[in-house]
Amino acid sequence: MGPEKYKRILIIQTAFLGDVILITPLIRAARELFGEARIDVLITPETRGILSNNPHITDVVTFDKRRNKLLALWETGRRLRRSRYALAITPHSSLTTAYLMRWAGIPERLGFDRWAAARHLTMKVPHLEERGLHKIRRNLHLLSVFTEREFDIQSEVFPDDAMAARAKDLLETLPHPGRPRVVICPASLWFTKRWPEEHFVELTAGLDREGLNIVFDGGPDDHELCRRIIEKSGAEALNICKATNPLESAALIERCDLLISGDSAPVHLANAVKTDVFAINGPTDTMETGYFPFRENDRIFELEMDCRPCGPHGATKCPLGHHNCMKELRPATILEEVAARLR
Repeated sequence: MGPEKYKRILIIQTAFLGDVILITPLIRAARELFGEARIDVLITPETRGILSNNPHITDVVTFDKRRNKLLALWETGRRLRRSRYALAITPHSSLTTAYLMRWAGIPERLGFDRWAAARHLTMKVPHLEERGLHKIRRNLHLLSVFTEREFDIQSEVFPDDAMAARAKDLLETLPHPGRPRVVICPASLWFTKRWPEEHFVELTAGLDREGLNIVFDGGPDDHELCRRIIEKSGAEALNICKATNPLESAALIERCDLLISGDSAPVHLANAVKTDVFAINGPTDTMETGYFPFRENDRIFELEMDCRPCGPHGATKCPLGHHNCMKELRPATILEEVAARLR
């Protein structure tokens, strides 16, 4: 069947915030390919807000798998059945997603030919494993069953005018009008992806000496970490961890000159609003997994070590007990590059 035959389509990505940001080119490409079809997106309640105002989406559906997975699977599957989707597309190769598509009665199910979930697909494509191939391109490869067309990989989010105005008001409180603005995101769900707190303190103090405006961003749980770094550094900095949601953060990051973060969602958020990224990588090799910042002026800081990468994702502790992939990556290296970029 050609793409014109599908009138009701569901795109599924129930992983983390960064993963949802990285399917926005797939959503846009599906809109271009399937024309006037209904295109809904299924995500978790925690990530729903990041797709607000997206003009390529008909509706956003949530699957609260972290509350009670079996009950949520039952309830969400029944709800999806009523929508009578003709096609489901998922870059998320999880068994839960596979079971949900089948329980929802979706006749055509497109995903990657990998892992146990592939047994439940009716259409499948290889998950391209080439090093240096971005995850967005791997996701877009799903549409190769319908077309040979190449699609734009630029990710996107859509803060509204009120969010833009609030971002402007927050940034006007910074101490150095007219000077460059740097956003720092020091937290991560995974401990081993975190650059040491004392390194962020040293970096922040150095940025302050350069006369740069500094904003700390993250989730509400990251507020205390950011507060400590600011206090220990003695810098004048803005801590917005409790003041914004992810889409509001995007509006603010868009108005800044550089974002510094570990291998986590803020990297993808900055890419989506076209703000330059300095990414600090420790245990992960993002060029292998495909989750690296992809714009021309982005930079990855990492050390070549025999023990890294120690896995495709982070962990709660270093397997060897030293965490040298982060500890030995010195603040002076990054500070020098920031100063050169923004001076």
